[in-house]
Amino acid sequence: MMGIMTSRKLDHGTGPGPITPDGCAVDYYALLAPRGEPELIHAAIPEGAAILELGAGTGRITHPLLALGHAVVAVDESPEMLAHVKGAERVCSTIQSLALDRTFDVVLLMSFVVDTADDELRQAFLRTCRSHVAEGGCVILQRKPPEWYDTVQPFEREAGDGHVVRMTEVGRPEPGLLLATMEYTVGDRHWTHTFLSKRLDDDFLAVSLRAAGLRMSGCSWTATAGGCVRCRSDAL
Repeated sequence: MMGIMTSRKLDHGTGPGPITPDGCAVDYYALLAPRGEPELIHAAIPEGAAILELGAGTGRITHPLLALGHAVVAVDESPEMLAHVKGAERVCSTIQSLALDRTFDVVLLMSFVVDTADDELRQAFLRTCRSHVAEGGCVILQRKPPEWYDTVQPFEREAGDGHVVRMTEVGRPEPGLLLATMEYTVGDRHWTHTFLSKRLDDDFLAVSLRAAGLRMSGCSWTATAGGCVRCRSDAL
């Protein structure tokens, strides 16, 4: 099993501008647009729901949710990421150490953060979700579909405006684990991000959720936006 030190050592990035502890390039993430996630979230939650967004990054999901009428508290461990977030309350903190003295209608854990290969860290993320969701509220997680781990191979694609995305390395060090390197090129700027992630089958995830006091209550997102797991408190 990959432990916390191993996975953190393997997650790293290179390129111009600040790089977060898990290897994400701040300047690159600031260029990204949402791919339908805000509208899907908005359709699945009450009008005007108060949202806690864990791992908000530069506000790719935050800003459209604000425009859709939601109050959002954006949490990220990178102050450089949070500097790009406008219009939301900002909290600079790791997800696992967050301890706000309030709860929210909706807690979001987006961008495949839950796919970390570190089982202890994932459980800490889920406990934070549980401790901050109001009774009657929901937690929405974004994960890669489990079958993606079996089929993904190196690729290159044009994303428009001179933006090229490549997956240049794919390794499977253990069953269910994926070690990959992404490359992003925009004009004359080039970034890399190497990460280790874990396939989360429904049964495995359900057990992990129950251990954190949550239960699965639906999955409805398209492959374009990524897999969605909607969770509620076990007390409900």
